[in-house]
Amino acid sequence: MTKRFRRLLALTLSPAILAGLEERRVGNIFQTVATPGDAVRQSAILVLSIAAGIFLVVATVAAYAIFRFRRRPGDDLTEPPQVYGSTQIEIAWTVIPLLIVFVLIGVTARVVAGVQDHPIPKDAIHATVVGHQWWWEIRYPDYGFTTANELHVPVSEKPGETPTVLRLQSMDVIHSFWVPQLAGKTDVIPNRENVMWIDPRETGIYFGNCAEYCGTQHAGMLLKVIVHQKAEFEAWVASQQQVAAEDASAAAGRATFESLACVNCHAIRDTPAQAGHTGRGKFGPDLTHVASRLTLASGVITNTPEHLREWIRDPQVAKPGNFMPAMQLTEQQIKDVAAYLETLK
Repeated sequence: MTKRFRRLLALTLSPAILAGLEERRVGNIFQTVATPGDAVRQSAILVLSIAAGIFLVVATVAAYAIFRFRRRPGDDLTEPPQVYGSTQIEIAWTVIPLLIVFVLIGVTARVVAGVQDHPIPKDAIHATVVGHQWWWEIRYPDYGFTTANELHVPVSEKPGETPTVLRLQSMDVIHSFWVPQLAGKTDVIPNRENVMWIDPRETGIYFGNCAEYCGTQHAGMLLKVIVHQKAEFEAWVASQQQVAAEDASAAAGRATFESLACVNCHAIRDTPAQAGHTGRGKFGPDLTHVASRLTLASGVITNTPEHLREWIRDPQVAKPGNFMPAMQLTEQQIKDVAAYLETLK
């Protein structure tokens, strides 16, 4: 058994990962807790009901024909008289499907228009979600900070009371933003900005993922929407706006981190690794408050000290094909860098 395979097995079978498997499932689309999700659920139920009705009619007619005209002992096996065409049947199987199609078009148009044209209050929360291969960048322009893979929003105690408006952009290929319990799928397309909104009525964590195949780690492009009470959301925003506190004991880890190529991809605010500082920190997730996040690698592994060290040692073990290289660090360097990142809460 190779060393790399043993590390993969450890990540896969660790208790923390096994405990997190239930959390990683896609939310139930029939248990929606936001206005856009409600609209999608109602239209889906209508479509499924019509499809079920058509299936029952076809299955009933087929079962009746099989039973009624089955071969019996003593039957005359000569071919019966042939009937070529029936005007009534042809009209029926043309008009009825057309009516069904028009109904579905009307319902879909009404749902789309109702969601897209819904008035947005001035105090709405605004966030920009940028799809990357294979993670989510989340910017809060009104608050001046950036995070990754976990979208935090306030609860709307009444429908539409405190919505969050999401501007969806892509840095590379087509992705699709989908949190089933909150809204329908919205494509994330290069050189185009799509807009959607959510107004979750219940606090909690809602799970989603990229819903458009985007490459090797498409299935590993997960996300969480964490819905807070309003006071908790304000406290979270305040904490994210602050520079992450560092423990003096992690100074060696910070020095190691800043001396490596890590700073070319990852930003840490108010440090030499700050985004835009000499062209740094533009390609990977912002790490300013990485220790406060629930997961690493866009939801693939839970954020624990052990998993953080394994991720730094060789990112290809947990997420094969991702663009973060193994830096070939010594064990001491891995421990130092991990200890530094663990202080960024």
